[in-house]
Amino acid sequence: MRRIKIALAGNPNSGKTSIFNNLTGSHQRTGNWPGVTVEKREGYFTYRGIKIEVVDLPGIYSLSAASIDEKIARDYLFQEKPDAVVCIVDSSNLERNLYLVMELIEMGMNVVIDLNMADLAEAEGLEIDEEKLSLLFKRPIVKTVANKGAGIDTMKDAIIFAYESMKITCECDTTCPFYSMCPFKKSCPYPSSTTIVSESPFINYHVSAENAVSEVSTLLSNYHVNGNLRWLSLKLLEGDQHIMHMVREKYGIKNIENFIQTLAAKVEKEIDNDIITSLIETRYGFIKGIVSECVTRKRRRKASRELSDKIDRVVMSRVLGIPIFLAMMYLTFKIVFALGGPLSDLISAGFDYLSSWISNLLTGIGASNALISFITNGVISGAGAVIVFLPNILLLFFVISILEDSGYMTRAAFVMDKFMHTLGLHGKSFIPMILGFGCNVPAIMATRTLKSRKDRILTILVIPLMSCSARLPIYVLFASIFFPGHEDIVVFSLYLLGIVLAIFVAKVMKGIFFKEEVAPLIMELPPYRLPQWKNSLQEMWLRSRLFLTKAGTIIFGTVVVIWILSSLPVGVEYASGESIIGQIGKFIAPIFKPAGFGFWQAAVALIFGILAKEVVVGTFGTLFGGAKILSNVLPHYFTPISAYSFMVMSLIYIPCIATVATIKSEVGWRWALVTVSYSLILGWFLSVLIYQIGILL
Repeated sequence: MRRIKIALAGNPNSGKTSIFNNLTGSHQRTGNWPGVTVEKREGYFTYRGIKIEVVDLPGIYSLSAASIDEKIARDYLFQEKPDAVVCIVDSSNLERNLYLVMELIEMGMNVVIDLNMADLAEAEGLEIDEEKLSLLFKRPIVKTVANKGAGIDTMKDAIIFAYESMKITCECDTTCPFYSMCPFKKSCPYPSSTTIVSESPFINYHVSAENAVSEVSTLLSNYHVNGNLRWLSLKLLEGDQHIMHMVREKYGIKNIENFIQTLAAKVEKEIDNDIITSLIETRYGFIKGIVSECVTRKRRRKASRELSDKIDRVVMSRVLGIPIFLAMMYLTFKIVFALGGPLSDLISAGFDYLSSWISNLLTGIGASNALISFITNGVISGAGAVIVFLPNILLLFFVISILEDSGYMTRAAFVMDKFMHTLGLHGKSFIPMILGFGCNVPAIMATRTLKSRKDRILTILVIPLMSCSARLPIYVLFASIFFPGHEDIVVFSLYLLGIVLAIFVAKVMKGIFFKEEVAPLIMELPPYRLPQWKNSLQEMWLRSRLFLTKAGTIIFGTVVVIWILSSLPVGVEYASGESIIGQIGKFIAPIFKPAGFGFWQAAVALIFGILAKEVVVGTFGTLFGGAKILSNVLPHYFTPISAYSFMVMSLIYIPCIATVATIKSEVGWRWALVTVSYSLILGWFLSVLIYQIGILL
């Protein structure tokens, strides 16, 4: 079977993720881009006997490499040279989106242009002549509505067509071997009987700029530089330091900086303009001309758009914006508990039945007490105590996915912008913070969208205070036992406490480390969209799969270690204070006595919780004998106030190992150690404060 590799590129909010999900379905895997902890999504699909591998590039506006995302995307395209690049374009906002298309074509990529969100463009009264657009760009163009799955098969045809078209002669009739899959048929944009090549649209830069490009290209050619020399020359004239470094170090052009600076100064003098500005303006002028040729507005914009503006006036108002956001958060936890609670009870009952059945089975065949204890107390009770909260995790990710797809999350960042500025955080920092409710690791990765390193560090320092999904099992367990009927309010208060503490810590850290002014928030508001069940369910599963993977690896391994330490030395009562784990806990427990949970089981749970926060519940399950038993056992150790104090400690104290490692990878050991230190001190102080005040009331 033949294989080809394609890349998906596009602006943020262009529907790129929906296209990726539609193309690859369940055939996806996630990892990290080399050298950075930025999530990399890959997948594949098979079509017309060809296996097509798909790489989902980060959402970017250009190939300038000003942000980590842009550098990753550009480095991949430049170094890996995929067989085709599908550039997903928001049809309702062509001028901005086509700039990336223009850069990809200038780079020499084999581009398929996808006019996504075609329904939104139609709703805006826009008519796009895609045949003329294809002729002008000399690239295949398809229309899609990704969130409804419309146009995906046509896109697959266009991908294969674009790949094969690099090698064939177009006949523009049924004798063409690719006629059946050609998205143009008789409207093929290529001249008849000519070889189809990836030729760029002719952009006529200022004559002085063109002369400079020729001079740089000649220099690069003399040094046998590989790649698209015109594109490399343009990037060098734009002062791109990454390309400058590559050319100097790889090809030994030592005087490249002086040569480019001299040449750029000459061009700027001749055109009486900054060379970067001149190149960008020329590209946008070219795009503007194309759009005016190919797009017409047939009617005034649809009433739905006016309705969207009316919604924004309420949702983003200075008075109601923040209360509406808080209400959304509260509603999320109401759904998580109202729907997730009964399902969790069913799973818990299932694990209890499984434990009892296996115990009887092993007893019947004469298995040793140690083996029975290992399987029932260690494996089933430990891992099962965590897995019972899977419904709550699934629902949390499902609601977050709906809020993201609807376009509300971006608006939440705008709502919080002014408030965040007063406390030293960039308004755009709020989006990674909200993502932290799912998992702190990808939230920290999401800070790469912040241009300033100082803004990134400040945001990374406070993201661990966001209650990730791994902490949710702890909250659900304690809230359901000690605050029945008020679980949603209690958990909501913990999530809100995390946000308040993050803002407080950011204010303090900014005063200590960073005193500069924060840049203003500039961000595009995506249109409101009706979330699609298929996409939301798929995103819910992809995110929750990590939870199950951890349950099968880290959590399983940890509860096995806990069981072993609870059973040694040989002859002691299982999970007693005389066991190894009991001795470890007794040594540390006095530290937590002022916080109301100075017994060794709580100390051990917090220690192992550093590996993964879900392990806190798994530890209790292993030590006490399962999720069902915990509801009867824990009230003998905790009171409502000490239970709340313990949840606060679980919220704040040392982030999990994966989060610490991600912080180290992103900004270095110094800031990872700062995060570990302040979170441990702050967690202990607040839990003690809450408990001591609580017992006085």
